[in-house]
Amino acid sequence: MSNAVTADQSNTNNSPISAHDTFNNSNHYQPQLIEAAQQAKWASDKRYEVGNEPSDKPSRYMLSMFPYPSGKLHMGHVRNYTISDVLSRYYRLKGFEVMQPMGWDGFGLPAENAAIANQTPPAAWTFANIDNMRAQLKLLGLSIDWSREFATCSPEYYQWEQWLFLQLYKKGLVYKKLSTVNWDPIDNTVLANEQVIDGKGWRSGAPVEKRDIPMYYFNITDYADELLDDLDQLEGHWPSEVLTMQRNWIGRSSGMEVHFPYELAGQENTLDVFTTRPDTLMGVTYVAVAAEHPLAQYASEQDDVIAQFCALCKKGSVAEADLAKAEKIGMDTGLTVTHPLTGEEVPVWVANYVLMSYGSGAVMAVPAHDERDYEFATKYNLPIKQVIDIPNGYFDEIEADAKANDTQANLAYTERNTLVNSGEFDGLDFEQAFDAMLNKLEPQELAKKKIQYRLRDWGVSRQRYWGCPIPMVNCEHCGTVPVEEQDLPVVLPTDVVPDGRGNPLKNIPEFVNTTCPKCGNPAERETDTFDTFVESSWYYARFASPNDTQNMVNKSAANKWLPVDQYIGGVEHAVMHLLYARFFHKLMRDENLVSGNEPFANLMTQGMVLAGTFYRVNADGSTTYYFAEDIDIEFDERGQPIKALLKADGQPVTIGKIEKMSKSKNNGVDPQLTIDKYGADTVRLYTLFTAPADQTLEWSDDALKGPYNFVKKVWRIATEHIQALADANLSLDSLNNDALNTDDLSKEAKNLRRKTHETIAKIDNDLGDRLALNTPVSSLMELSNELASFKASNEQDLRVQHEALVDLLTMLSVYAPHVGEHLLEALGLESSALTYPAVDENALVQDTITMVVQVNGKMRGKMDVAPNSDPEQLKVQARTMESVAKFITGDIKKEIVVPNKLVNIVVAG
Repeated sequence: MSNAVTADQSNTNNSPISAHDTFNNSNHYQPQLIEAAQQAKWASDKRYEVGNEPSDKPSRYMLSMFPYPSGKLHMGHVRNYTISDVLSRYYRLKGFEVMQPMGWDGFGLPAENAAIANQTPPAAWTFANIDNMRAQLKLLGLSIDWSREFATCSPEYYQWEQWLFLQLYKKGLVYKKLSTVNWDPIDNTVLANEQVIDGKGWRSGAPVEKRDIPMYYFNITDYADELLDDLDQLEGHWPSEVLTMQRNWIGRSSGMEVHFPYELAGQENTLDVFTTRPDTLMGVTYVAVAAEHPLAQYASEQDDVIAQFCALCKKGSVAEADLAKAEKIGMDTGLTVTHPLTGEEVPVWVANYVLMSYGSGAVMAVPAHDERDYEFATKYNLPIKQVIDIPNGYFDEIEADAKANDTQANLAYTERNTLVNSGEFDGLDFEQAFDAMLNKLEPQELAKKKIQYRLRDWGVSRQRYWGCPIPMVNCEHCGTVPVEEQDLPVVLPTDVVPDGRGNPLKNIPEFVNTTCPKCGNPAERETDTFDTFVESSWYYARFASPNDTQNMVNKSAANKWLPVDQYIGGVEHAVMHLLYARFFHKLMRDENLVSGNEPFANLMTQGMVLAGTFYRVNADGSTTYYFAEDIDIEFDERGQPIKALLKADGQPVTIGKIEKMSKSKNNGVDPQLTIDKYGADTVRLYTLFTAPADQTLEWSDDALKGPYNFVKKVWRIATEHIQALADANLSLDSLNNDALNTDDLSKEAKNLRRKTHETIAKIDNDLGDRLALNTPVSSLMELSNELASFKASNEQDLRVQHEALVDLLTMLSVYAPHVGEHLLEALGLESSALTYPAVDENALVQDTITMVVQVNGKMRGKMDVAPNSDPEQLKVQARTMESVAKFITGDIKKEIVVPNKLVNIVVAG
């Protein structure tokens, strides 16, 4: 057998084995015992560690998105890491050298918040959580190379992103500018968008302000074209929805930058706006600027009311989603700019929906052809000028709906069409108008063609403590100065307990106070830290050489392992993380650290794990959610819950929706408790068998019994087989190493061999080609049923049974490695040297097939015949069958033969 390697330490030799010896005097499946033993064995012989040296084996790099160390695993983690582990184990059996590493996304706001709540340094909290989660992951039996483990919050890791930052700073790919942020005036801290709730700080409850502060930026827009164009290379290898989301996020658009001249305090200038619809330029009736724009600031200096309004605009969230939902408000500044085509004066309004940090901080408003501008113009009675032809009846349905709902209809026509009311440009279509206006304005330096991106440069400064320090120094003589490379890393103090009021690094003199690398005078360190997306943007590459003290990434190791062959994670990371990782790969490529243009050759986005919810609505309107284990549930005949009572008081609770597992809904399932009850192998099988890996999994405790009973069934089959071998005095040495004689096999033995090798081929195709992880479990269950029903009546049958069982266990070890490998070792095989079973094409050939015989469409018998037999011979054989002949009571009108399936005799009647 191709995958049968006799264990060197086995005591089988040529003597019969004992079932009692193999199973330690127990024929019962005891997952807690065998799983601990197998895990200890894997750890002691460093089974899954791989090197960076050249190998004659092909390499495979399998990676699941590494976890944030929150303290406990959830079922989403279990599913994610089981997917990558199944694929890792499969490729090892196929002869690949597989690297599957694990690390920890250690920095982040949750650790800082937990530290505030528990009065504990984030470092202590984080590393304690890492220890706990590492132990939980090991219980799952994951084939991880733990020698490559690291946490991104360790200086040995983050010193290299500080180093890269300095290289990018030298190349002009890092710059510093003012940026508008959410500012909590009570806690004196910057808030992330998700920390702004109803316009107030999540902790203090204070109204949030917009504030401009200096921040460092990565010039990701320099790579925008490459980031967009290289997505074409990933077609067919990444989910199409992820590629679409990235394309939309980068958002390349061709348009025109139009300049509206104005004079202010004797100085001539232009208000510059970008538009993708220059064909509507003749319909501009006002322009809107951000509160921070120089025109708005000038107007504020002249008018206290405008100043107060601008101050109001600076309050509230800066998130795009929040701005889209917020009421659009504005104020006329009293200033005007000149329309570049008509020469008319256009009023300048300051509006809360325009941000200084987006583009030039100004937009041209065409109310007739933009929904937001229409809403604003109708609110403030501003002119609305149609310049695009609108088909008759276009707004009929919109106006009818608005009237029925007693709302204001938005009558902005946003489609492209020919121009009207546009003077010399009337009758032109979009492209013609674009060219004509550009030809007229460009020679006057009033417009130019421009490509713009929705993608903005990446602001990486965070005014928080628990993050990687930005390696810059602020000197009153020299300005901003980079730290010398030999002085890296700039180490973050780890004994700090933040209180949530500002960045505590500012209050640590031994961290802040330093000398200027340029002039040697006293200076201060930068106290901002990096956005934590920085750490997760290059960790995949560091896994190739995690212990290299001389390089960010060892080039030869990177060439061996990168790109990641299979990356697995949630679709919620489709844009930010994956886009930043692609960006960082190109940055590292340009520093000659890695090769190739993309970090992840293939991407799978696994589905979420869902579970039912149970709750009561309280008298004050709040909702209390209950754990499923605290509820008595009554089910209907289809297994659907129809009634739920709280065990504590016997009173009804509401059966809620099936939702993503979360702490807030108390519908999470503790993996530890499930493993303790059923064993890790059952949990692994369940998470992949129940639904396709890229679809949602609806959790059911009762459904765990199916995979659990399957594992027990396999255990029983192996136990009985071992006993049968002992009774027949057959040695494992002979069974595992002698070629199987397939001459004169019984029909039942041939059928078992055919099913075995069909299963081998199908699972190989499912995992290797289709990336279908749920169907192989079904195939294994089917093969186990064949094995269970097979009755060995002689030595040759036992040898066929042994082949089938070994192949079943080998494939099962991909999903359930503990029980699979344990039973293989009990059968005398060395689990560390297994290979994927080879398909015996001869076993797939059917000597005979069973055909159904019908009379007038009703089955009256079955007959075994050679495949593709002559139809006339089949008709004769069918008519002569005793069970069939007695139903042929009249003339035969017709005989129908469906090749290799059935014969139907139609009798007059």
